[in-house]
Amino acid sequence: MADTVLFAIPIESTGNITCTQPAPRVYLLTFFSPPDNRIVPAFCKALLLALDVLDHRFPTGVVVTTSGISKFYSNGLDLEAAISTPGFFADVLYPLWRRLLTYPMPTIALINGHAFAGGLMTAMMHDYRLMNPHKGYLCLNELDLGVGLRPPMAGIFRQKVRPDTLRTMILESKRYNALEALKEGLVDGLGGGDEVMALITENRLTVRGESRVYGRLKAEMWKETVKMLDNDGDSEGSVQRDEGEDEKRREEQRLRVGEWESSRRSKL
Repeated sequence: MADTVLFAIPIESTGNITCTQPAPRVYLLTFFSPPDNRIVPAFCKALLLALDVLDHRFPTGVVVTTSGISKFYSNGLDLEAAISTPGFFADVLYPLWRRLLTYPMPTIALINGHAFAGGLMTAMMHDYRLMNPHKGYLCLNELDLGVGLRPPMAGIFRQKVRPDTLRTMILESKRYNALEALKEGLVDGLGGGDEVMALITENRLTVRGESRVYGRLKAEMWKETVKMLDNDGDSEGSVQRDEGEDEKRREEQRLRVGEWESSRRSKL
């Protein structure tokens, strides 16, 4: 799908997220963070910034995420980094997941390889998921790792997956190949770049975000998970979506984009 390069954002010194435009108003974010796209603070911040740049500097369209590493979409959280980073969940990971879940344009995860644990959770925050039919597994392997699920991690699956499928995912740590993932509703289709473009065309996704309420509709649709992301796991909290909170959040986004642009200019 790759075509015109719009921008690139580094992930520390070893990786990057590159934004290309394979078709008008279709933005492909390809993350490359060897060896397996672990979800560490630098990864989260780079992907969040890429989403902000597209939202504030480019015409409304569709955002597709995929991996530049053929074996992995993402191998999940780096547990040591998560534990050692103060505020990792509330201040780093959850803001990224909330941004994806309520993004004001359609989002598609093109899962080209394995998506385990936090990597699968990140894909679930997208509106649509397509999976490579030839390789890769989807799996929640917390049972094998001996770690628990935080409320938003389980919450997104409760809202998007059948209860019997969720039971098998969590309590049996089942690995789903592409056909199984499609049957259980974990993905919306199988294929690669051509199939993503067909999905975009058939559903007229490039124009859906033109409505100013697109992101707000998502926040209402997934409000149980959004509440937990907003309140660090507390499902009884309120969804932070009033106009004042929305504008505060958008101002933070604009500031991030402005700082990034200033940094780019200083390096020229």
